[in-house]
Amino acid sequence: MNPIFAGLPTTVFETMSQLARQHEAINLGQGFPDDPGPRDVREKAAQAVLDGWNQYPPMMGVPELRQAAADHYRHWQGLDLDPGEVMVTSGATEAIAGALLALIAPGDEVVLFQPLYDAYLPLVERAGGVPRLARLTPPHWRLTEEVLASAFTPNTRVVLFNNPHNPTGRVFDREELELLAAFCRRSGAVLIADEVWEHVVFDGRRHVSVLSLPGLRERSVKIASAGKIFGMTGWKVGMVCAAPELMKGLSKAHQFLTFTTPPALQHAVAYGLGKEPAWFEEMRAGLQRSRDRLAEGLAGIGLTPLPSAGTYFLNVDLAALDPRLDDEAFCRDMVERHRVAAIPVSAFYAREAVRSVARFCFAKTDATLDAAIERLARLRRAA
Repeated sequence: MNPIFAGLPTTVFETMSQLARQHEAINLGQGFPDDPGPRDVREKAAQAVLDGWNQYPPMMGVPELRQAAADHYRHWQGLDLDPGEVMVTSGATEAIAGALLALIAPGDEVVLFQPLYDAYLPLVERAGGVPRLARLTPPHWRLTEEVLASAFTPNTRVVLFNNPHNPTGRVFDREELELLAAFCRRSGAVLIADEVWEHVVFDGRRHVSVLSLPGLRERSVKIASAGKIFGMTGWKVGMVCAAPELMKGLSKAHQFLTFTTPPALQHAVAYGLGKEPAWFEEMRAGLQRSRDRLAEGLAGIGLTPLPSAGTYFLNVDLAALDPRLDDEAFCRDMVERHRVAAIPVSAFYAREAVRSVARFCFAKTDATLDAAIERLARLRRAA
């Protein structure tokens, strides 16, 4: 086997989910909602399966979805995209893998930001890249001149950046984004932006795409996820937006990975992207309410939540509870003894891990969140 993949341990997500099943725990570890997603979008997919085309769709994606994506991003993010600058993939992870394979030559340095989604590092290494890790730390997880200077070098060729950020819940502000853009321009690097959480932002925020930053339109790749936009993570419909010169290479990588994505799902996503703005606002408001419900519940039993401006995730600062606590040990104890599963944020670091933060998913029903808090309250009483 290839040593990069052969040497990988079982992911923390699979480990915690197995423990959750074993102990009949409430799973606030993996990031998926309790509900099945908007019914009208699902009905469009069912109708397209029964009445539509079920053979290979175009490699770049069905024209209706590429046009819908261009229109959607013009409305929500002020981007002037031609449908030819949009490509459909089988999920955002495929889009990320394809972009890395297309843009990395063996030996190229690639900047990554810890804590990082677990797929990033092995995909960079498998593509032949040399990872350069920038380390973000709680409670603010900010991009600073010092953080960026620690990772960028004259040999930086690609930057992989996630905003809004999993697992921290950060939505990086314009000052931070413009600082990152300046470093990319200075080094000549291409920026791959994992923007899958772009619609899951709270407290009146609006997502700022890297494609809108000065000097990055021609040297950035925007990656989106219909699964995250509509809360249907199993659909695995991704979208890539990039300038024509970049898209030439990206499309060739996609051609030899999955080639196409189920056409019925593409037509349903095209319909969904055209939904009224009120639907997106209400979706955000509902998730924000769930975030606040979990945050208040955790605070009420003595666990200190860190700010969450986006994503499905809320983190807890264990150091405020007891500086000696280790996040992995805490999460194992929580699932085994108190039957609530969370994720230790140390698992998102490749080195110099922060070991004092646990991640909870709040994209659940009120009943699920309340039951989890009640179980965790017993944990606090037992302590």
